[in-house]
Amino acid sequence: MSEFTVSDLQGLLRTIAERMSAERDHLCQLDGVIGDADHGIAMELGFTAAAKAAGELDPAATEPTGVLNTAAKAFLNAVGASSGPLYATAFMRAAAAVKGKVSLDYGDMCEIFAAMAKGIQDRGKAEVGEKTMVDAWAPAAAACARAGAEGLSLSECYAAALAAAEAGRDATRDMVASKGRSARLGDRSLGHVDPGAASATIVISSLRDFVRR
Repeated sequence: MSEFTVSDLQGLLRTIAERMSAERDHLCQLDGVIGDADHGIAMELGFTAAAKAAGELDPAATEPTGVLNTAAKAFLNAVGASSGPLYATAFMRAAAAVKGKVSLDYGDMCEIFAAMAKGIQDRGKAEVGEKTMVDAWAPAAAACARAGAEGLSLSECYAAALAAAEAGRDATRDMVASKGRSARLGDRSLGHVDPGAASATIVISSLRDFVRR
């Protein structure tokens, strides 16, 4: 796939929403150990709302920026707290990165990835090592950028991003949470995967799979 259209972005959002629905219970189980056991529900609600709102747009009268901004608004309306503002910011940053584009090429899709990761990190004011979704997003964005600089294909860039995200997700098991609701548990958060990092990996996996198809 060398060019991504509005219809492609709509399909991508549907793919992510379907994956979140399939993984909802698993994410809730992860969150039940160190949170309120609702992360899977929030992710399903947010991405389902984003996919539905974006899917109602007319591809012939919409640019990619419009799809991403619509997804941002819908996600925030569906999930007002916690991860809602994080992913809304991610989509808004992605929209700004490709403003004015009618379709998206390889470089644009890498820009979207970097913008989403930076938006999440900026809005959450989190750093790698604090046991949050940033532990998956930040290394994934760095890996994607390195792969792109090496001239690899978009599929290979996203594959590198996914491998880094999975490693980051797994690393949260050995971290003590210092951000978010799980921070109140202190050392009791040790030994458990962060649900935000797990859901971030699902998003990135969906991107990789969609590009491969």
